[in-house]
Amino acid sequence: MTTAPTPCPIGTPGTPWGDAERAEWLSRQARQRSYETEVLTVVERLGARFDVEEYGQLTYGADHYPLMALRSRDWREDLPVVLITGGVHGYETSGVHGALQFLDERAAEYAGRVNLLVAPCVSPWAYERIHRWNADAVDPNRSFREDGQAEESSALMRLVAPIRDRALLHIDLHETTDTDESEFRPALAARDGKPFEPGYIPDGFYVVADTENPQPGFQQAIIEAVEPVTHIAPADEKGEIFGSPVVARGVIQYPLTQWGLCASVTNALFKTTTEVYPDSPEVTPKQCNAAQVAAVCAAIDYALAQG
Repeated sequence: MTTAPTPCPIGTPGTPWGDAERAEWLSRQARQRSYETEVLTVVERLGARFDVEEYGQLTYGADHYPLMALRSRDWREDLPVVLITGGVHGYETSGVHGALQFLDERAAEYAGRVNLLVAPCVSPWAYERIHRWNADAVDPNRSFREDGQAEESSALMRLVAPIRDRALLHIDLHETTDTDESEFRPALAARDGKPFEPGYIPDGFYVVADTENPQPGFQQAIIEAVEPVTHIAPADEKGEIFGSPVVARGVIQYPLTQWGLCASVTNALFKTTTEVYPDSPEVTPKQCNAAQVAAVCAAIDYALAQG
């Protein structure tokens, strides 16, 4: 989909932001929804069936956010670990609610077969402001490395460290939206003092595999499971999605560790990032959540079958 970008009004073109520009940007960010009402209340309710853990605290000015994870109550050391993450980018709504919906509706099917560890909303400040960045104008999904600048990312890495080498699967739930092109990429160019180069938003669902460990059968199993729920993104005229070659229908690859992406936080054999497209007139928020749930189930089913 082509979407007209909105020039970022902050800073001087060609000059990276300093403290003043970041402060101006922050002053423009307003709370639009409630993490407590929409996420924490659901986590609390799920606490009747899962172990709930506060794995960190975020503090941005007067705003304080507990970072919450849920674990299988029947955790066993002899079972493989499945890590599910959502809301690394706070504006990608179905990643958050798809993870919670999976726990509520489908997780019981895997009891006694896997240990589940789920962090449904990695970036609560951004969730409330429907934004990609945290309050420091940092993208958490480029910060999953030892020198990362986002506390959201560092906190998740600390949570995951004990199971880093035990994880069989990590599925990181995301969305690609029209605002990626109209708002967030122009802001990124302005922040970094670089020219904005217009792009193209893919119309449909796709997944991002690890360049170093692509697991093509695993990725295709997810695509096939999601297709009855929502349509799959086609390649553009160059055979690409977001500048990356489409290696199979609905599949591209990124160097996860090199880029500091969330899906690199474990040494799991099976890794993927889902990308739901919520701005299509053909889908509803309910379908977007359902697509994430279908992807999670297909990923676990495939990993268990291969393991």
